[in-house]
Amino acid sequence: MGPKRTETAAEPISGDPNSSDPKHAARATRTAGRRMRSLLLDGASRLFKERGLAGTSISDIAAAADAFPSQITYYFRTKEALFVEAACRDMLYVARATEQAALRAQTPRDYTRALVETVTATDSVAFFAEALTLTRRRPDLAPLVERTIERLHAEGMRAYAEQIERHGWRSLRDPDASSRRFWALAIGVMVEGFAMGRSPEEMAAEMLRVLGDQAATKAAGSRLRLVGSGVTEEASEGESER
Repeated sequence: MGPKRTETAAEPISGDPNSSDPKHAARATRTAGRRMRSLLLDGASRLFKERGLAGTSISDIAAAADAFPSQITYYFRTKEALFVEAACRDMLYVARATEQAALRAQTPRDYTRALVETVTATDSVAFFAEALTLTRRRPDLAPLVERTIERLHAEGMRAYAEQIERHGWRSLRDPDASSRRFWALAIGVMVEGFAMGRSPEEMAAEMLRVLGDQAATKAAGSRLRLVGSGVTEEASEGESER
């Protein structure tokens, strides 16, 4: 391991017109701080998934990020707070990946399958579930989890509504209810799946079975109408399912 990083203000650079500007030095320090936080979260995420909270020490995380243990307490205060933040960040990364995977879907069932297979291919959801359990004993960490869940629901609702409008599908549920139901099922199925030693394929099959169809294609002549954040349908007479 190379020499550990230290958090110091940027030193003036000869010839840099901003080198003597305190604001420039502050921006450089903030950038270095964000970079260090990211490195610590990267290292913590990997180690927590491999070893769990109890099996991972602050020294282990610092070594993985080429940092000092004091930097972990500086940025995150406690190992538990770092655990929760790493789990929340991983969960949002999974949400982004599921949205990107679903963009390629051309039918409602392909859309649902893309979401499910992307989520069940990673252990990040189970990692997040551990963070949920931890906040039961550490209510001071609950606000970060709450914000993450609300962001999951909000972005899931937006992505679902956009897909419905883009393809002209008929939504079987309100987009907000669909998003909340999806993530609740994902957490429940995967926690149970990991406990039972099920494979990602088995968890995906179970989730698809329980989730069912979220949308359907529409017959020609029916019209899609967006009302606020919801999606409703004005159907012509004689509409048929496809």
